[in-house]
Amino acid sequence: MSEPGSSRHPLAAYSTATVSDALDRLGRPGSLLGIAPLADGARLCGRAFTVRYVTAGNPAGSVGDYLDDVPAGDVVVLDNGGRTDCTVWGDILTAMAHDRGVAGTVIDGVCRDVARALGVGYPIYSRGRFMRTGKDRVEVSDVGRPVTVGGVQVAAGQLLLGDADGVVAVPADVEDEVLALAGRIHASEEAIVAEVLSGGTLAEARRRHGYHQLQRRADA
Repeated sequence: MSEPGSSRHPLAAYSTATVSDALDRLGRPGSLLGIAPLADGARLCGRAFTVRYVTAGNPAGSVGDYLDDVPAGDVVVLDNGGRTDCTVWGDILTAMAHDRGVAGTVIDGVCRDVARALGVGYPIYSRGRFMRTGKDRVEVSDVGRPVTVGGVQVAAGQLLLGDADGVVAVPADVEDEVLALAGRIHASEEAIVAEVLSGGTLAEARRRHGYHQLQRRADA
């Protein structure tokens, strides 16, 4: 298992689909529902730096200056309760995060000023984009505590992987198991592809490599 804060991890070699299958086999949640990349070519790997937002009080609190404390290689994970009526990430944060080597941002909510993120290739995963500010609408409630994104609880320091299919969060206690399973799943699926492209039948290739059992729980 790599150390917390590491920007790379052996699991980064695999797709989120493969890692999701490995989590299914272990019966563990991790696939963040409804969270999609701004750009299909996006890739993300890093440890979670968690921030939770709540509806702003009266007077309204701050949307947060937490980015000063995010280590290079970490992923900013923002829980805005799935709200799509106001943003919690924009131009200033993208510029700073990209400059400081932050690995990316994952939002249970929306972002804005996406032209800069797309221009510099900064990975953002969210429920969409919308230009209205979160200032005086939401405020930071917690930093560094567990948050919920896409129906999955994410703890600070937890490994996140992102690609064109979305984001998976890997529970810390099964990282090594997920890595081993992902390797086996990937190898089996590549073998199936090789066989069918060489003229074999899909049914036989899948049977030979146990395709229908790859993600099935061992105790099922």
